[in-house]
Amino acid sequence: MQVKEKVLVSRTIAVPADTNPWGDIFGGWIMSLMDIAAGSIAARLARGSIATKAINNVTFDTPIFVGDEVSVYAEVAKIGNTSMTLEVSVSIRRKGQSEEIPAVKGTFVMVALDENRRPRPVRAFWPDSEK
Repeated sequence: MQVKEKVLVSRTIAVPADTNPWGDIFGGWIMSLMDIAAGSIAARLARGSIATKAINNVTFDTPIFVGDEVSVYAEVAKIGNTSMTLEVSVSIRRKGQSEEIPAVKGTFVMVALDENRRPRPVRAFWPDSEK
C-alpha cells in the first residue's frame, strides 16, 4: 500500500438493524464503519496498536437506506510523529443501480500506541511521510 493511496477498506449492505427510529440508516453505524476503516489502515501503517484521537469534519451529504451497498474508502493525508490523519469517505450504491454516490466524508486522527498504551513514534516506518 502506498501512503497516499485511496483504498477500499470495506463493503457491506445496510440492513434494518442499522436504522434509526425514523427508518434511515443510523449515522453512528456509518461513523463506526469509518472508524474501523481508519483504524485498519492506521494499524497497518503503524505496525501495531492504534487508538482514535479525533474525528473531525464529518459530513453526511446523502441519506443511506436499507438495501444500499455501503463502501468505505480511506486515504492517508498526513503522518506525524505519533499520529496519522486519514480522510475517510463512504459511497453508496442503491439497489439495482451501478453508479456509486458519495454519501459521507470525514477526517480521522489515529495515534500509534506502545505496549503501555502510550503514544509511540510511527515515522520510523515511513521516512518520506512529510506529506
